[in-house]
Amino acid sequence: MLNDDELKAQLKRVLTAVEQLLPQAVAPLDWQTCHAASWRCHSFSGFLHPVDVLDPVLLEDLLGIDRQKLILEENTRQFLDGFPSNNVLLWGTRGTGKSTLVRALLNRYAADGLRVIQVDKDDLVCLPDIFTAIREKPYRFILLCDDLSFETGESSYKMLKSALDGSVYAAPENLRIYVTSNRRHLLPEYETDNLGAKMVKNEIHHGEGVEEKISLSDRFGLWVAFNSFSQDQYLEVVEKIIARICIQQGISPFWDDEVKLSAIEWSREKSKRCGRTALQFAQQTIGRKMREEKG
Repeated sequence: MLNDDELKAQLKRVLTAVEQLLPQAVAPLDWQTCHAASWRCHSFSGFLHPVDVLDPVLLEDLLGIDRQKLILEENTRQFLDGFPSNNVLLWGTRGTGKSTLVRALLNRYAADGLRVIQVDKDDLVCLPDIFTAIREKPYRFILLCDDLSFETGESSYKMLKSALDGSVYAAPENLRIYVTSNRRHLLPEYETDNLGAKMVKNEIHHGEGVEEKISLSDRFGLWVAFNSFSQDQYLEVVEKIIARICIQQGISPFWDDEVKLSAIEWSREKSKRCGRTALQFAQQTIGRKMREEKG
């Protein structure tokens, strides 16, 4: 039989082990001052963790995607005004500004009550808990799932599908779901998927495999496509970014044939003409020029 000291020591070990499984105690978020949060899972539960440092990007900073900005801003303003609005799938090639556009919208409309909650793919099973946490809040929430795609055999997409479909796990009225992805249908597509397709009255009817994949993305009311720039678009964006950064740094903007050729070569090495590539080239070029002038 254990004596008192041994019993206390054993209980202490048990409590220490249990504490490691439990989530940390967190105070309720003050959404008045907290404009963005991320969902953190811990063992058996999860909690909303405030994002202290926000990306300062503005809508005006995003170049070459005017059509996409117009569509998404219009939908977001409808949502903020309490008018009918849609969940959104932003899809396209990497580096084209999909998630950055959502962050820019937050900076523009946070004063109007817009808030953002970012959720990782693996935490989509916690959507009902997130909905409960914000359902009664007097704010308008965008639930952002960034760079989302599912692989063959994964079933976590079914929770997202249910949330979009208005079932038992439907999102509350004060929340819209914005998803970014490189895949239009979020799921991998194979040539064999089309083997089950058939022609009925001159219309193609997809097989079950394709229908299942389309059914998820089809639940988003808006599809906003982001494509790579043409070379002329890319060079125009590079020139504007260089001018903007130069003004911020207090130096004279510069643009000539040598810089233009360097920008083209940079995009070829990156194998991508997009806003991210343009920004990276501008930062490298301006930084090198400032260092040379200083030295």
